Amino acid sequence: MAAPSTEWKETIAADEAERHAGYARDFEQIQAIKSAKYGKGRALHRKQLLGLHGSLEILPDLPEYARQGLFATPATYPAWVRLSNGGTDRQGDRKPDVRGFAIKVRDVDGLSALGPGPAMSQDFLLINHPAFAFAGADEFVGLVKNMAKGSGALLGYLVSRYGIFGAMGLMTRLAMAFGRPFTGFATERFYSAAPIACGPYAARVRLQAASKDVRKGAAANWAEDFRSRLLNAPLRFELQLQFFVDEEQTPIEDASVDWLQSVAPYHTVAVLSLPMQDPQTAEGHSLALSIESAAFDPWSALMAHRPLGEVMRARKLVYFQSQAGRR
Repeated sequence: MAAPSTEWKETIAADEAERHAGYARDFEQIQAIKSAKYGKGRALHRKQLLGLHGSLEILPDLPEYARQGLFATPATYPAWVRLSNGGTDRQGDRKPDVRGFAIKVRDVDGLSALGPGPAMSQDFLLINHPAFAFAGADEFVGLVKNMAKGSGALLGYLVSRYGIFGAMGLMTRLAMAFGRPFTGFATERFYSAAPIACGPYAARVRLQAASKDVRKGAAANWAEDFRSRLLNAPLRFELQLQFFVDEEQTPIEDASVDWLQSVAPYHTVAVLSLPMQDPQTAEGHSLALSIESAAFDPWSALMAHRPLGEVMRARKLVYFQSQAGRR
């Protein structure tokens, strides 16, 4: 186990800004097509399953390297939670998909990662995969763009880019990743998959259940599964940080690498608490509408926790364009 290091760095290619602007245009087109079908919504994670309220408690007695930004002093912040399916379509829960657990920590105090002025919130956008399928944004954007066009376009794209055998290998790898059984939002672990700053350090984020209820959910309706648990008891989750130690084992720019816990263990820094609540009440519906219309963005963050790496830098433009399309 290595000690957290501040010797991380970002590597920005000369053509990155131009490429990222192109990705934003690609997602703008995808979003417009899907919004024409379903109504205005996000390019990805279009299907909101639940919008909930809770609180994030920053724990005391953290090690020095964790006491940065939001985690500098013990405090409790109000929070919104958005649970979602990750695809561009509003498809049924039985279909394989990435699942999203987004947290908007409100009433934070500090400079914004987006530039001059105070941060409006500290957002953590987490998925049920510890790493992305690709090292950088280009392959991911190409995949999503052609998936939105249909299976024929996707197959043609994969063969033209990777060759027949490369396409078959990639499809097998993706099928294994997305086909992994999902047990429910109350039992799975969720990850930032890409790093953020933690003051002078860099870290990835993980959320795991701290509650005793570990029953596997029913795939037919993940929202109802989570709602039924909240009707009976509050739910608690541990928010954890995994720190950069060196470029070889914990790379900043390669989002496809899962940082090994034997090298970089996770440290619990906060507890997310969701009180008993019923999303189907009038109050619950009103909250869900507010959360659905809100922007959940990894760049809606404190400067102390600005997103790091090429995938995160690409998301800065893509999310901005998506938010503009929704409004």
